[in-house]
Amino acid sequence: MEIIEYRDEFREQIKDLLVELQQYLVEIDDWNTQVLLKEYKDKYFELDMQLVKDNCGKIYLAKENNQIVGMIIGVINKKDNIDKLTNDCAKTGSVLELIIKKESRGKGIGKLLLNKMEEYFKLCDCKRISIEVFGPNKGALEFYKNSGYSEREFILGKRL
Repeated sequence: MEIIEYRDEFREQIKDLLVELQQYLVEIDDWNTQVLLKEYKDKYFELDMQLVKDNCGKIYLAKENNQIVGMIIGVINKKDNIDKLTNDCAKTGSVLELIIKKESRGKGIGKLLLNKMEEYFKLCDCKRISIEVFGPNKGALEFYKNSGYSEREFILGKRL
């Protein structure tokens, strides 16, 4: 298994990983707000690719036997006027996606990908990393906590 930078030849496998994650989020969503529309596969991929292009991002892939078994997407956050008034505005990287194929989980691939993205963010002089986790995704939350991340912000919701 090796960690490589994104190559277009793996485009369809990346799209399949995005769909696999969204299917999982739909399954664990106790409010039934997550959906998987037919146009998701292509549109969501294009949105992620645009964010990478516009925000000095990187995509790293975990490749095993010419198959992609995991990926991570990260970008450098831009600061807005509110940020400039409320915090120190240290350069911050954001992990947008970290997905490991179901059958490849538990083998340390997620940790390898996260470490690779952390190295990239350090090279870009980032001082912090942010990762948004869907509340019901307890496994992801535990993974990040075990990787040294701590809860810094909460978004609370209430059904009406």
